Amino acid sequence: MDQRQLFRRHLAQTSESPIGLDITHAAGNYLYDADGNKYLDLIGGISVCNIGHTHPEVIHAIKQQAEKYLHIMVYGELIQSPQVQYATLLSKHLPQTLSSVYFTNSGTEATEGAIKLARRATGRPGIISCNKSYHGASLGALSVMGDEYWRNAFRPLLPGVKRFDYNSTALIEAVDTTTACVIIETVQAEAGVLEPGPEWLTALRARCTETGALLVMDEIQCGFGRTGKLWGFQHYDVVPDIVLLGKALGGGMPLGAFISSQELMQNLMHDPVLGHITTFGGHPVSCAAGMAAMQVLLNEKLVEEVNAKEKLFHSLLRHPAIKAVRSKGLLIAVELDGASHVLNTLRACLEKGLFSDWFLFAPECIRVAPPLTITHAEIEIACDRILKCL
Repeated sequence: MDQRQLFRRHLAQTSESPIGLDITHAAGNYLYDADGNKYLDLIGGISVCNIGHTHPEVIHAIKQQAEKYLHIMVYGELIQSPQVQYATLLSKHLPQTLSSVYFTNSGTEATEGAIKLARRATGRPGIISCNKSYHGASLGALSVMGDEYWRNAFRPLLPGVKRFDYNSTALIEAVDTTTACVIIETVQAEAGVLEPGPEWLTALRARCTETGALLVMDEIQCGFGRTGKLWGFQHYDVVPDIVLLGKALGGGMPLGAFISSQELMQNLMHDPVLGHITTFGGHPVSCAAGMAAMQVLLNEKLVEEVNAKEKLFHSLLRHPAIKAVRSKGLLIAVELDGASHVLNTLRACLEKGLFSDWFLFAPECIRVAPPLTITHAEIEIACDRILKCL
């Protein structure tokens, strides 16, 4: 029985038609399969591999930490140097009010932790989120997801959640003294890359401050330089009460975090004690890998190159079949005339050695979110192949 058959038989499947490439290794901006094919990676593990695959400094950090210790105790009880050092580095590059880091295993768990923190800190039940938003797939995160198709099969979900359109006045007007938090993506990714209006986001921040509701901004996909700034919210001169991180946070290893002020985070210390707890969150190897990846991102000034690369994609992605190209940095949606056209194009791209994907709430769009290390020459190759496949 070959590897593909074993994959089907023994691994729980998430769809009836997985891509099914048998990847043997990855390096830089490329994936390699068991048949000897090489693929230019245009999605970076869904915004995970911002500095490319198997970067030498990340691999070195993993090996060094693995030789010292792996798991030793549940999160928060012992001083583990990789956690302390990475939290310190993150805090150094965040606003002063975002200085207390709670590491989790994933972005989904960061969402769960933020919801608990908001309800505990405010004593309120209400949560407001956006239609076409994505914050994870566990029951709490699913409750604030913005699409009934994905929620319906798993009801009943978390009560007290209201959803409104992104950028809508109705959302701001709904925030009141029963609202624990408003949770939004800084840039809506799965909706096909939708930006907030700067005035809308400013008004939302003001309304949350006025009513005592907490503003939670999800940077799980758009953080770590993907938008052209280290954090997406820096584009809009707004600071959240809680920020969610994941994806690129671990440098390719599983890691998430919700980050807030020390004052807010202390609510999880009492009534009850251990108000939020995790066994493997902030795993020392993941923290070592993530910190090494962030240092590469900063030292190699990859964020400073994002805007020029974004413009190059725009200049090259021109074709009668392309209805629109929406982007914020290297988070790009290429809109076609429907989902079937997208799927056919993606299959053709695979045949030409180009690996890409689509968006959950915008299946009519091709996802382009490559490692930030993609070169100008590779962008030209990628766009040429997309146009030929169209």
